[in-house]
Amino acid sequence: MVLAAGNRLTHLGHGVIETSSKLDHQTRLVRIYESLVEVLDAWKPQEAGMETLYFAKNVTSALSVAEARGVVTLALGLRGLPLGEYSPNEIKQAVSGSGRSEKKIVQESVRLLLGLSSVPSPDHAADALAAAITRIHTVPLRY
Repeated sequence: MVLAAGNRLTHLGHGVIETSSKLDHQTRLVRIYESLVEVLDAWKPQEAGMETLYFAKNVTSALSVAEARGVVTLALGLRGLPLGEYSPNEIKQAVSGSGRSEKKIVQESVRLLLGLSSVPSPDHAADALAAAITRIHTVPLRY
């Protein structure tokens, strides 16, 4: 979670939703939805940003990720929260200034932009914060 006040960004928190690979697929999707709803209810965000899915070599995992993204999109949509979806290059550009930056550069940029003492962990949390920063940097002002 990132708060924007003018041109100042404040880190409110971060984390990841994990499910056990021992659970059946449907149960995992339900747990993702329920966990995200808890986060949304607790933090009451006004908007969200998410990285678009790019096709990898492993089609099976890409399909599972796409379904999880659908669950996230549904949870946000049911609450009327605007969602910005950004390509990896758009996120790299918004956070580090170059669409060709390596992952470590983007993570360090997230750390610096949010004034953190260390790079957010795990990697997925840093990625989510980068998507949030991208949303903040690309959405038109509404004031």
